[in-house]
Amino acid sequence: MAVYSNLSEQELSTLLKEGDKYAYTEVYNRYWRKMFVVAHKRLGDQQDAEEIVQDIFVNLWRKRETFVLTTSFQNYFAVAVKFEILDVMRKRAHAAAYEKELGLSYTEEDISTLRELDLYELQERLQLTINLLPEKCQLVFRLKHDKGYSQKHIAEELDISEKTVEAHLSKARKTLKNKFGNLLGTVLFIHF
Repeated sequence: MAVYSNLSEQELSTLLKEGDKYAYTEVYNRYWRKMFVVAHKRLGDQQDAEEIVQDIFVNLWRKRETFVLTTSFQNYFAVAVKFEILDVMRKRAHAAAYEKELGLSYTEEDISTLRELDLYELQERLQLTINLLPEKCQLVFRLKHDKGYSQKHIAEELDISEKTVEAHLSKARKTLKNKFGNLLGTVLFIHF
């Protein structure tokens, strides 16, 4: 394990992509505590903070084969923690909204969190979420939103029915809605 502690982030990223469990463990050991401290400070709940960090690492391992380190693990994890915190805050806000029977589309927590996030982080999280969609669903979504194709044009381009296109778009929207909640419209507007 001592050899892994001397590796650069890029080297660890390459080994992680190859499925090296020791590289994964090294990344975990380097960043788990930092992520936990940030999550715990923001949420004030140890269990929620631990779950957030665990989910991030599980997702990293799950998508290790396609993972690309663009800047640094520090930046990657900072963005991931912020978005996971946003999800927890959104869930808390929804629970509070149901209790108070408020009909507001944005809570104060959503608005303050959105102000703290910069455009790059939102775009990165959106791309990560889109990349998790099934391949065909991704393609249909990107044709619709990146290229502005109509459903009919997508159906013709991919040689599938318009109903299939509609099903793929519905699945993509549902996945994105689960991830971004009330902020989805804003995130899509900013990105596309």
